[in-house]
Parts: sequence; C-alpha cells; structure tokens
Amino acid sequence: MSNDITFSNPAPTDGAQVFDLVEACPPLDTNSRYCNLLQCSHFADTCLAAWQNKKLVGFISGYIPPQESNTYFLWQIAVHESARGQNLTQRMLDEVLKLPACHAVRQVKTTITPDNAASQRVFEKLAERHNAAIHNEPFFTRDDHFAGHHDTEFLYTIGPVNQARS
Repeated sequence: MSNDITFSNPAPTDGAQVFDLVEACPPLDTNSRYCNLLQCSHFADTCLAAWQNKKLVGFISGYIPPQESNTYFLWQIAVHESARGQNLTQRMLDEVLKLPACHAVRQVKTTITPDNAASQRVFEKLAERHNAAIHNEPFFTRDDHFAGHHDTEFLYTIGPVNQARS
C-alpha cells in the first residue's frame, strides 16, 4: 500500500542499499558503490530515498549544477519492483522539488536515450503536471562522448516547474 512509503534524504549508511536497488532495476546503469556512497553523503541534500517497511524501494539521485543554481539535474531514478504501480516515480519527483536544497529550482534537466520510452513518459508527465514546456536535444553523443559504446543521451529540459510547496 502506498500510504506506508516515507521519504527522506539518504544517509551515508544507505549507499550499499542504493547500489543494490539500482542493480535490481535493469536497464539502469550501475555506478560504483563508492559513487552511491558519495550520492548519499556529498549529494544527500539533493537526493531522495523512499522507504517502505524499512526497505529502500525508491531512490532519486540528482544535484544542482554549480553554474545553474535554478536547475535540478536528475541523474537517476530507481523504483524496486515491489513498489511499482503506486505512482512512486511521480511522487518522488514532487518530493525532491520540495527539498530545501531545491528552493531556487525553476527547471529540471535529465538525459534519456531515444529508446527509453518509459523515462520519456515520466518527464512528459512531470511537464504536464507543472504546465511546463519540455525540450530535448542531443547532449552526450554516441561517437563524440561514448566512443561508440553507448547510445546518444538527449538532454531533456522541463520548465518552469511550479514552486508551490505543499
């Protein structure tokens, strides 16, 4: 039941659970355990953990780029299969925008590959909910940035996002 999901910023001790969650959510790219530890410590103010019965069932990693204080760059969203079907992704997006560290955020950016229709729909819904424009353009290209080993990542920009804090 979705009512028993709680949200919080992660703690450094959550890093291993974040790694396990992302690993359990293919096709998400896993990062190193150390990277997840940094997300849960250095970037904890802009990351969000979703807990259900003391189990990590959702995680958003993101940050405020140093040159764009009004932008939230969303790195990754993971939702455990046990928590799917509860609108958790959209709820987490709303919660992350309410974080104190995101008080100046007016737009959300993320990168998505062309074949990832599910992620494209997530951000289309975010734009619809905020009555915001959505724009995308090639950002990290297959040949120039990934040496042919990864599909081009398109930069999606959604904004302005509603700053109403409920």
